[in-house]
Amino acid sequence: MKYYEIHSLFKGKKVIKVIKAPNKNDAISMAKSKASGIIINIKETSAPVEDQLQDLKENILAAITKKTIKMKDLIAAIRQLSVMTDAGISIHDSIKEVSSATVDKTLKNIFQKIDDDLNSGLSLTEAMMTFRYELGDVTIAMVELGESTGNMAESLEKLSEILEEIEENRQKFKKALRYPITVIIAIGIAFTILMVYVVPKFKDIFAKLKADLPLPTKILLVMEHAVNNYGHLLLLALIVTIVTFKYLLKNNEEFKDKYDQYILKVYLIGNITFYATLSRFTLVFTELIRAGIPISDALDTALLTLENTYLKKQLAAVKTSVSRGISLTEAFRDTNLFEGMLIQMIHAGEQSGTLDKMLEKVTDYFKSKFNDIIDNIASYIEPILLAFIAGMVLLMALGIFMPMWDMAQAVKN
Repeated sequence: MKYYEIHSLFKGKKVIKVIKAPNKNDAISMAKSKASGIIINIKETSAPVEDQLQDLKENILAAITKKTIKMKDLIAAIRQLSVMTDAGISIHDSIKEVSSATVDKTLKNIFQKIDDDLNSGLSLTEAMMTFRYELGDVTIAMVELGESTGNMAESLEKLSEILEEIEENRQKFKKALRYPITVIIAIGIAFTILMVYVVPKFKDIFAKLKADLPLPTKILLVMEHAVNNYGHLLLLALIVTIVTFKYLLKNNEEFKDKYDQYILKVYLIGNITFYATLSRFTLVFTELIRAGIPISDALDTALLTLENTYLKKQLAAVKTSVSRGISLTEAFRDTNLFEGMLIQMIHAGEQSGTLDKMLEKVTDYFKSKFNDIIDNIASYIEPILLAFIAGMVLLMALGIFMPMWDMAQAVKN
């Protein structure tokens, strides 16, 4: 929905109103029915402050109260659908059975609503599109593949395998991060305790002696002052920053574009995002090509699985190039996302008519690169973690002991 500023002339006076409409034509129709007098001008404008605050409030509440689906329950439901449709049971009866069998209440409600939409004449893809956030773009893409090819059972089986792989990678990633996160939390707790209970005692000693304090001690005392006097404000600022960040990421396209482009340059996280995204894209694209879907349509569907807007724009250019008659090999080369070896493999697949097999090898390559990072993530993080710990310990040690050494030297002299 957009906001439009309506300028009208009523009894010789200029009247300005703001209305909400999906497009300008609807805004004109609404203005004619609501606005008094003669309409002079209609132009798009930003949302009023009250509406912006209301949207922010609704988004925060939605983020807090929104219930997510457990991946293992979704995988079980998809696999059950695959088995039932493969046995010749209609999709309507399969959805009903899954709805009654699933334990997850959120998933149960979703399948019940999907069943209602199917009974009203919608396709399974259209019915699931309403729950795109909960089910995921990969699910929508593979269901659409099943409907377009007429082989829903095989598509659902492949979907369950893809979701299992994604969940396995997610769990491996969480497991790899468990150790560094635990260490950072422990350091944070220890540092807070030192700031609240230990440093203030030394602060009193330093104040009585009126000594010229070294830089590490001054830094330590500034941090102690901030924690003890503005700790609640710092915590509030952190919470507001996180909430605002998530809101902008979800609702501001320009902010998301810049963030998605920046995140690809961040150490380690950029490579994880890059290889995970391209692995998912080529996996779905390969399955679509293998099913006989035209390249242009396959690209459209595979692009639905991408969350990173920068990579999505780069790969969307492939479809534009292909529609102009450029080969798939050249289109992928122009994105600068694929290594020379991978481009040669795609070229060989195009020339020999085995594009799906070569794309499968490309998928395996991206998958192996992603798994290599995940399996060795601890070794990548440990140097940064050790440097962080060393810096914190050094600051505490120098900040407290350097003035003590100076005082001891002064007493000795």
